[in-house]
Amino acid sequence: MKEFAAKLFARYVVYKNKQWINNPINAQKETLKYLLKQAKNTQFGKDHNFDTIANHEEFKQQIPIRDYEGIRPYIDQIIAGKKDVLWPGKPIYFSKTSGTTSGAKYIPITKESMPTHIEAARDALLTYIHTTGKASFINGKQIFLQGSPTLGEKAGIALGRLSGIVAHYVPSYLQKSRMPSWETNCIEDWEEKVEAIVQETLPEEMTLIGGIPSWVQMYFEKINSKTKKKVSEVFPKFSLFVYGGVNFEPYRSVFKNLIGKQVDTIELFPASEGFFAYQDQQNKEGLLLLLNNGIFYEFIPVDEFGNENPNRYSLAEVKEGINYVLILSTTAGLWGYNIGDTVRFVSTSPYRLVVTGRVKHFISAFGEHVIGKEVETAMKQATAGTNIRINEFTVAPQVAPKEGLPYHEWLVEFDDAPEDFSAFTKKLDAAMEEQNIYYKDLIQGNVLRQLVVTPVIRNGFQAYMKSIGKLGGQNKVPRLSNDRKIADALINLNANGK
Repeated sequence: MKEFAAKLFARYVVYKNKQWINNPINAQKETLKYLLKQAKNTQFGKDHNFDTIANHEEFKQQIPIRDYEGIRPYIDQIIAGKKDVLWPGKPIYFSKTSGTTSGAKYIPITKESMPTHIEAARDALLTYIHTTGKASFINGKQIFLQGSPTLGEKAGIALGRLSGIVAHYVPSYLQKSRMPSWETNCIEDWEEKVEAIVQETLPEEMTLIGGIPSWVQMYFEKINSKTKKKVSEVFPKFSLFVYGGVNFEPYRSVFKNLIGKQVDTIELFPASEGFFAYQDQQNKEGLLLLLNNGIFYEFIPVDEFGNENPNRYSLAEVKEGINYVLILSTTAGLWGYNIGDTVRFVSTSPYRLVVTGRVKHFISAFGEHVIGKEVETAMKQATAGTNIRINEFTVAPQVAPKEGLPYHEWLVEFDDAPEDFSAFTKKLDAAMEEQNIYYKDLIQGNVLRQLVVTPVIRNGFQAYMKSIGKLGGQNKVPRLSNDRKIADALINLNANGK
């Protein structure tokens, strides 16, 4: 009966969503019109003459591109107690995220934007049911490994991580099958939390498991260790893995081994700033861009992003195969906002995209979004006042070590190496925790272990650049990368002594 009802509901939702899927450009025009009308009397709306804007061309003339630092003066006004600043009234939440230059960022979530996060996640599952005909997972237990739902407060506004905020909105029809218990979900230490989740879920019939891959990997490894069985043997009806936040490819082979069988997957593209896309087809590349969630999208070609006046394209103007910086205006009061993600369209009928990374080089294998400035600042702090001299370095994640927890590996070519490597590594790790809140959370929550410093042979970076035909000129070794291509090449050079 539950399966039948789910399939009926899925059919209805998919049919309803066809309205904007089949009329994407009009949907975006209506969204822009709605956003401007609702916010014209806000402080931001008055500052940018919203009542004079009739179309995207006029919008571009009035609204500059901003990152968090650009919009922070308005956020500060909200924190100071002012209402009607970016969106009518006050936000109902601040989602706390990692900042790059100003510590924590406080991303507003409003009563209009909050439901879109929930509905998008729901629609992703319903679309899967409709397109595959598979609904048996609703008969078992489901779990989304997430942050603690315990909320703090900032200027009278509830404050928390997005995943913790969303935990307060689990639909009533899922409450009985949802895992873990509220008490377990509130455990802050990740290692302790995963242990408790294992204890709670082992006796259950788990059918759907979701979360950031690195977190779920730890959960699966503990199940393997405790039971000496593959996940599919412990949960024979486990059939669907839902993930988002990081690239899954580095984990795919690891997960297949841990699970012991192939299971269907659904990729999501959520962020504190909004829920942007989900995988709507099992056999097609790309995620369906969501146009029913109060977000007006703009796209700047990556190779133009550093220009003084880059082209800002609406959805109607994008082309397949080009890397774009994603720009948002939303019902949460973000306007011309650059979240730092880059995307590439693989289809324009319907609009499907893939996430290609961040505007700059980054590491986010565990959801930490570490950027170049952070690792450079950390290295500067760790070597300040010492005789240590660095010739070159790069950083890469190690998601599947032979033993122990995952870690960040720093491959460093020293001119003058530290006398005490252990003390230097500890100091460098502390500096990184200071630079990046997510990294600190992952270390303190026992998701990651302390970073590892691997010395690189003399002129090792030069040898690497020569090997790829990029020695000299303006070519630079990326300060960090989200895969191990450079790291493994350098380690191979170390092993060969050249």
